[in-house]
Amino acid sequence: MTITANWSYPTAIRFGAGRIKEIAECCQAVGMKKPLLITDRGLADMDITKSTLDLLERGGIGRMLFAEVDPNPSDINLEAGVKAYKDGGHDGVVAFGGGSGLDLAKVVAFQAGQTRPVWDFEDIGDWWTRADSDAIAPIIAVPTTAGTGSEVGRAGVLTNSETHVKKIIFHPKMLPGIVICDPELTCGMPPVITVGTGLDAFIHCLEAYSSPFYHPMSQGIALEGMRLVKENLPKVYANPNDIKARSHMMSAAAMGATAFQKGLGGIHALAHPVGANYNTHHGMTNAVVMPALLKFNRVAIEDRITAAAAYMGIDVGFDGFFDYIMKLRADLGVPNTLTDLGVPDDNIDALAAAAIEDPSAGGNPVELTLDAAKALYCECF
Repeated sequence: MTITANWSYPTAIRFGAGRIKEIAECCQAVGMKKPLLITDRGLADMDITKSTLDLLERGGIGRMLFAEVDPNPSDINLEAGVKAYKDGGHDGVVAFGGGSGLDLAKVVAFQAGQTRPVWDFEDIGDWWTRADSDAIAPIIAVPTTAGTGSEVGRAGVLTNSETHVKKIIFHPKMLPGIVICDPELTCGMPPVITVGTGLDAFIHCLEAYSSPFYHPMSQGIALEGMRLVKENLPKVYANPNDIKARSHMMSAAAMGATAFQKGLGGIHALAHPVGANYNTHHGMTNAVVMPALLKFNRVAIEDRITAAAAYMGIDVGFDGFFDYIMKLRADLGVPNTLTDLGVPDDNIDALAAAAIEDPSAGGNPVELTLDAAKALYCECF
């Protein structure tokens, strides 16, 4: 069965294999005549990027590329991207790639028309109202991984190059006008990226589902998202060209990012400082710290996880769910510890201090104190 659909929630989404061919039409639909395609360095020379630029060129849109994007995008990347956007006289952005490329592209589209420093638009209170909304460029998003869900998000994560702290830059108009979800673009992902991004999608759903905040719509989306990952991540790991399973993983990624309007939690709070300081893969870092946080949060989430386990076809409640997570990690080759990711264990105090200040910490079901964060990091090494 070929999965093809047009959705309008949470934005206009053109879903299905081969739909990248509609890229030029999508640009025109949102008023772009000279877009800048932004992606990360690793994708710049890949066939899927070149063929997308070919499609834009054949559609009369041009083929301008910016790829100075680090695995954890920083204000340095942003400055270079804004310069390329302005120097090229562009009128919109095609955000192409995984979470890094999508996030940086969205922030470039946002920041190119602003006069205040980007840090003035951190996701705190109503800081987003400081922005000139009319100056935000239109965005088309094309994810090439199935994990972050940034294609349906209204924010971008940016690392401060001086403090090595990740900040969330938010504005409602950073939500792309059109998203093209073409699962064929994800088939070329290396296994480690398939796993890291897939588990990122799962953890977005897990933390949203576990969040103490009230948001029943997100709760339901998160539950089905976890089930889709459970059923399909092992399939795409075993057979990268399973288009049906790749389609379900793309859906789960978008569902996770939609669901975490309800909140994230301690997994992301611990992972963010590690990624900002040591440039580890975000999804894989999440996967490494996940078991420690599950045990830490058990007192608050056991009943909820037991219900999720039953829905997902996992027996023995919370214990069965935890055992499933550990087996899944082993089957997919996830490192056991942060040490295995190349992270030294001599900076735990600073990491813990950053973790409890991370915006995700407030959504953890159990209060994440400084002592708790230190103990959790120690458990992860």
